[in-house]
Parts: sequence; structure tokens; C-alpha cells
Amino acid sequence: MRLGKVNLQVVSDGTFWEDGGGLFGLVPKVLWEEFATPDEKNRVCLETRCLLIEGRQQRILVDTGLGDKLTAEERAFLNVKGERRLLQNLANLGIGPMDIDLVINTHLHADHCGGNTIGEGTDGLLPTFERATYCVQRLELADALFPNERTQATYRLENLEPVQQRGQLRVLWGDTRITEEVRVVVTPGHTRAHQCVLIESEGEKAVFLGDVASWPVHLERLAWVSAYDVEPLVSIETKRSLARWAVEEHVLLLFEHHPQIMAGYLHPTERADRFWLEPVEIE
Repeated sequence: MRLGKVNLQVVSDGTFWEDGGGLFGLVPKVLWEEFATPDEKNRVCLETRCLLIEGRQQRILVDTGLGDKLTAEERAFLNVKGERRLLQNLANLGIGPMDIDLVINTHLHADHCGGNTIGEGTDGLLPTFERATYCVQRLELADALFPNERTQATYRLENLEPVQQRGQLRVLWGDTRITEEVRVVVTPGHTRAHQCVLIESEGEKAVFLGDVASWPVHLERLAWVSAYDVEPLVSIETKRSLARWAVEEHVLLLFEHHPQIMAGYLHPTERADRFWLEPVEIE
């Protein structure tokens, strides 16, 4: 799709399945299953959408999905199918790994940066995108390098160290303009330094949400917070500010994880803590 002078392409790294309790946190199952049908293991399906931004200056890829380094046990647990999902879908657009100039990770959880690197074994890993600079927030990098008991399962050095070792990592200190049309904005809550990617061109705006709102309902109902958010009360306030801005500025919201809804515009309701999303089809 075109946004002003910028071309946006949603590129998938496939789907995976995770426990509904993780996605919806303290929300009772009797409420959340109105929005998601769990399987016999109580898992719900999630997409791993990445965003390809083609502007006048650079070709940017936002997030890289789960990648292909999962063990057989992990793949079975998450019900991940297929190899080279992201790379194949990029190839379908005529884009190879060498064609990417910049990678922006919204954060460093494994389902958002697993495709940063490729190969087998600790010594055989390389950055997937050999020419690209990888952009990560400073505090996010610190949390990934020094995880705690809660976060160590999702922060994996193999998704980060090969990029650091080859000098391809750019550390960002807060909100940063990347190009004339693209900037990142720190949106804390899910992690301390989660960042959204804002695209602006010729008066049109879109934002790639990452895990600020994994599904539309997380933005429609501010109190619905994922169990994975390390600062849930901060998440609520981040979502409140983002939702009000999206309504006022008529911003196209791009969702990373919902299996059907890819994008939409947010509208207010009579309740200050509730909004409703108007889904839109994008190419």
C-alpha cells in the first residue's frame, strides 16, 4: 500500500500458537474467548507480521519474526510450520537479504527478533541481513543482555550477539528520527523500552504497534493487558496516550499479531477507557 510517497508491505514470518492466558493476562477466559477461539491446549493463533518500508532513502524492515533457529521441541510447542517464512515472503516481493538497509526491532522478545540472525550453532550464526544496520533502544538492549528470571526465556543472545559482533548494531537513546518519513517512539509497558515505528508522508500517518497492542482488543479496552507486559500499569497509560493520538490524528494502526485484522482506524466511545476499531483492508 502507498502512504504518501512511502510504500508499505506487510510481510509474514508465519503463525504460532500460545497460551491464551499469556495473551490476555488477568482477563477471565469467559471474556476473552469471545474474541479468540482456543484449541484443545488453550492456545490461540498469532501472526508474526513484519513491515517492509520503502521510502526515498532506505529500505527498512521492522521486526523479523521467530526465525528458523527454534529446536524441534520449541517448534512443536508453538505449532510453527515451514522454513524461511520471512525470507521466502520477501523473495516473493523480489527482495533479498542484501536489499535491506535497516532493521528496526520494536523490542527483543524472540518472536520479534528471531529472524535477526541465521545459521546453526553458536559459532555459525550470522546476521540475516548482511548489509543492514539493526536499530534497538538502549534500555531494551540492557534488558536483553541482563535478563531476570522472568525474561530470560524470551531474550536470547543468539538473536543479538552476531549483530553486535559484526558492528551492525545501532543503539538508540529514546525517540529517534530514522529517515525523513520514519521515526521511532518509545512506548513502555510491554518492556521498559518497547518502541513503535511511525511512518509519516504527505500528511498521512501510520504506526506499527509491535506489542503495545498485540490485538485490536488490547487497544479497544485499555484494561486488557498481556501477561507478558513487565509494567502493566505503564502499559495502560501508554495505550491511553496512543489511542487518543490515533483518534485525533486519524492514524492507520498496523497490528503485528492478530491472525485476521492487519490494520484499522480507532474511534472513541462514550467511555473514556474504551475505543472501537474500524478494520481496513490493505494490499
